[in-house]
Amino acid sequence: MTISEVARQIGIQASTIRYYERIGILQPAMRMSGQRRYDNSVLYRLALVERAQRSGFTLDEIRQLFFGFRDGTPISERWRKLSKKKLSELDAMIEQMESMKALLLRIRGCRCHAIEDCGKAVFQNRSANGYYSRKQRALSTQSRAPRRTSR
Repeated sequence: MTISEVARQIGIQASTIRYYERIGILQPAMRMSGQRRYDNSVLYRLALVERAQRSGFTLDEIRQLFFGFRDGTPISERWRKLSKKKLSELDAMIEQMESMKALLLRIRGCRCHAIEDCGKAVFQNRSANGYYSRKQRALSTQSRAPRRTSR
């Protein structure tokens, strides 16, 4: 198959296929008279790329799926390992989004008339309502500790 035939069957641009070859997601195609030629296996690999992208995997992670494991590692084991990491990332993102949603709902109820009043209320309530992260609290504690001076 030519690159345009592959692109048409998968529903992507030929330039995307060339890009995937350039960044190492697809192995370079055989050439006949200077044109790329593919067998059906490229369709299956591109279907996996599409599924992985829809699942939130980056191109680097997809490259790892294909080439980041020892030879002979079953694809099911590869999916399991990469999915475990991705699910952990998603859980963290969900937690962050829930926190953002709670803040937006709270902000929606703002009754302040002046920017300074609103800023003052936010400033005064931020530590009382747990807006500091552990790291910020640690930094704040460290800044209160006496500093050594070198002589």
